[in-house]
Amino acid sequence: MLLRIVNSALMLFAIFMGIKHGWNMLTAKPEMLEMFGKWNLGRNFVMVNGAVTLLSALFIMFPRTFVWGNLLMAAGILLIICMQLLHKDLKGAAIEVPFLLLNLLIIYLQHPLKNS
Repeated sequence: MLLRIVNSALMLFAIFMGIKHGWNMLTAKPEMLEMFGKWNLGRNFVMVNGAVTLLSALFIMFPRTFVWGNLLMAAGILLIICMQLLHKDLKGAAIEVPFLLLNLLIIYLQHPLKNS
């Protein structure tokens, strides 16, 4: 029972962060454009990435699309880590690692409402 509560809290955090960052990308907030701009990725890429991030956060909520949502979000985080490493920004990449591990941990723990 405690494990389901912890997993639910982790899921809510991942969903909140996905919606927050996805919305910031979708609406092309200057800080997002600046971050992706240093990798020569334009406004359209940022907006599409934001839409995918929002969609993945919504997918996590439902047991049937739970794994796909986590995999999509993990792929987006992995893309950012790779771009950080490509430009030799180890600190930026290290900041993203816990969020990648969070999605993998949530997949391992499974959806708390899934019938076991």
